[in-house]
Amino acid sequence: METNKFQAYLNERLEKAKQQFERTIDCKHTEFDDLYPYMTEQPQFFWYKRYVAWQELLTVVSITEDNEFDWKSLFTDKQKSYIESRILDAKVLDDWYELQEEKEAEQSAQNE
Repeated sequence: METNKFQAYLNERLEKAKQQFERTIDCKHTEFDDLYPYMTEQPQFFWYKRYVAWQELLTVVSITEDNEFDWKSLFTDKQKSYIESRILDAKVLDDWYELQEEKEAEQSAQNE
């Protein structure tokens, strides 16, 4: 596969992995729910699917880094630091959107 096509493919996979992880933070339906529909009623399932989505994101980032392609442009500085630390904890889940929410609040205040 030529370099440009491979980089485009990895960027697409990275965007998808990021979206899947964010959907787990928001407790929205993901592809993982379809794999284990009988588990959705179990409280621990939501944490488990977050860990699976987090690992997918880290894996795609790792492949992107191995091929010396940029992955950081899709993320805020805080999100990049979470990914680089590779540890998923409650702080990551609580603060993942923090900068985006602050910008939206500032924009709302300016529009009023």
